[in-house]
Amino acid sequence: MPASQPIRETYVNDGFFFPIDVINETQAQALRADLEAAEAEVADDPEKLMLLQSYPDRLLPSFDRLIRDPNLIAAVSPILGDDLMVWSGGLFLKEANSPGIVTWHQDLNYWGLDELDEITAWVALSPSNIANGCMRFVPGSHTRQLVPHVDTFAENNLLSRGQEIAVEVDDSDGVDVILKTGQASLHHGHLIHASGPNTTNDRRIGAAIRYISTSMRQKTQDRTLVALVNGEDRYGHFTIAGSPRGRLNEADFEMCRQDAQIRRRVLYEGVDPARGNRY
Repeated sequence: MPASQPIRETYVNDGFFFPIDVINETQAQALRADLEAAEAEVADDPEKLMLLQSYPDRLLPSFDRLIRDPNLIAAVSPILGDDLMVWSGGLFLKEANSPGIVTWHQDLNYWGLDELDEITAWVALSPSNIANGCMRFVPGSHTRQLVPHVDTFAENNLLSRGQEIAVEVDDSDGVDVILKTGQASLHHGHLIHASGPNTTNDRRIGAAIRYISTSMRQKTQDRTLVALVNGEDRYGHFTIAGSPRGRLNEADFEMCRQDAQIRRRVLYEGVDPARGNRY
């Protein structure tokens, strides 16, 4: 179990912390195998494949267990408190030898949440290194307010709107977030970060688990789908989903389908959702 005090101190100062040992390599490989088997099962249905990659924690019991992992809860709760929800547990996939990138951005710019009490735990289900496009963090940039972004909708940009910061960022300020399989990083929703292409012969797979405090809400008052993973919800601002009814259960797909409609409206406010890359 991680030591919470060093994590909290570094996170407060830098806006991130890594590495955290979450699961061992064998467990991570089992998660990857389950995911890739599920991808193969729904490969002929583009909508289901998109939902699986956006909601693995709502469709696969193995990923539901991951978002509740005691090592993740122990790392996040000293920062956000004991009452924790997961707002999203989607995957960031970079296929082998693919040009997909993530430009410099801040996460909370588009999510429509009303507070800053959010932490992304990015869990590596394959090694994450410079060659395969690991994340890069700008230390201390979380202390800034949200800065202007522009929507590019660029084909190779993995972000929802291809968004990128409209101010100059010095690449030399970035810290490479190198993780072994089964390790995780934490980062703040205002932290400026990016990642490069995957130039290797294997996929780079990461689960981006967005933990929030239960006091948060959508600015639009929409009740997006969340998982209560620790403590209790005394506010009722979100729709709390239970654990998956089964593996790739049709009722769970329908629940995710309905939530995706809400999230598209939030994420793509002011633009055509059909141009987006997620949900």
